[in-house]
Amino acid sequence: MGRIVALTGNDAVGTAMKQINPDVVAAFPITPQTELMHKFAEFHADGDVDTEFVLVESEHSAMSACVGAAAAGARTMTATSAQGLALMWEILYVAASCRLPIVMPVVNRALNAPLNIHCDHSDTMGARDCGWIQIYSENTQEAYDNVIQGVPIGEREDVLLPVMVTLDGFILSHTLERVELLDEGQVGGVTGEYRQAHSLLDTEHPVTYGPVDLPDYYFEHKRQQVLAMERAKESIVEVGRAFGELTGREYGLFESYWLDDAEVGMVALGSTAGTAKEAVDRLRAEGKRVGLLKLRVFRPFPYEELAEVLGGLKVVGVFDRAISFGAYGGALFSEVRSALFGVEGGPEVVNYMYGLGGRNISVEQIAGVFEQLGRIVETGRVEQMIRYLGVRE
Repeated sequence: MGRIVALTGNDAVGTAMKQINPDVVAAFPITPQTELMHKFAEFHADGDVDTEFVLVESEHSAMSACVGAAAAGARTMTATSAQGLALMWEILYVAASCRLPIVMPVVNRALNAPLNIHCDHSDTMGARDCGWIQIYSENTQEAYDNVIQGVPIGEREDVLLPVMVTLDGFILSHTLERVELLDEGQVGGVTGEYRQAHSLLDTEHPVTYGPVDLPDYYFEHKRQQVLAMERAKESIVEVGRAFGELTGREYGLFESYWLDDAEVGMVALGSTAGTAKEAVDRLRAEGKRVGLLKLRVFRPFPYEELAEVLGGLKVVGVFDRAISFGAYGGALFSEVRSALFGVEGGPEVVNYMYGLGGRNISVEQIAGVFEQLGRIVETGRVEQMIRYLGVRE
């Protein structure tokens, strides 16, 4: 067993970054991520890391610095939230398209306007098609573990993709929780040594990054990114299995909770999964056949694996903490429903929008959702496909 401490989510992720000891970190503050970089800055000031710590004038500059450092062969990290992620938008695509395995914790926060600094998933859901691997964390322990695993996941030679590791703003970032820390040697064993095979600084084998790519080849390069994202699933599972052998905490693409004999299921991301588990436990004690699928990896989306696990249910409720304006339901709902399309006798899928701008979601509300889904099983009718949970209408 590792050393057990009490840490906020921000401090836990900052500690993971310290133990990874990246070559370069570019930093710019934004609530609720700021304390994460404050913690790493403390480690840097105390000489606990060898990192080149670059303070920049904006998040756009932070990601630009990361792209340059990673292309030069450095193991590179940064962190951000909300508007900061949005300001990086242009360079997020550059990082992914140049196949640079940057690891970036993102502390989830609502996007303006109106101004709101609390949690929802609008920021990372908006970035879902930038070409980054996306890993969501239920609690502070997972945020710490996921950041460490993000390094070897993205650096695998047949993957080479950047990784976002998310944690819910304030709910996790500023809340003190029990965390089991690895020692530096164990972390080094997980991350290994990094050698960029295509470094800009290798003058004996010159390469070009981000050239003009006209119709002759652009399509092929995008197809290569698709294949890399598909291979990332294998990398995520392999790294998660090895991490489990080391720590006893094995990770995969998702966690199945009481789904084996369930009739009614729920799909959720992030800290809400912990609340949903409590609701499932209470309803199971009453004899209700309910269960939860906690999705850990949103990109690459594990559509085949989800169809196998959810296909035998009668109804599934999908929780979205972000709105896709003009779309038929949220992003997670659309992906889950698409994965289940064509499954013979597959479940009805109902969407629940919730928690925007940090609005609380309770165990009682989730238990109420399970009751609504149960009535769909009883009646065979879905009266409202897209629902808004906890909003005044």
